[in-house]
Amino acid sequence: MRDMVTVHLTADLPVRVRALPFADRVEIRLGKAFPVALVIDRGALTRLSSAVSEGIAALEAADGHREGDR
Repeated sequence: MRDMVTVHLTADLPVRVRALPFADRVEIRLGKAFPVALVIDRGALTRLSSAVSEGIAALEAADGHREGDR
């Protein structure tokens, strides 16, 4: 049995964000019928943002390598 949850995000997946100022957190809800909620402490938001930016840069670099091969 796997000990990791995998959530596949697509371009058309509904995403809703709500600030939880009383808890110093942000809630990000993904999906409609069976939503997944990420509750992220303020201190972790910068790290999450950096991780997403790193992933985008890695994909763009991989695209550049593929285009250079042509």
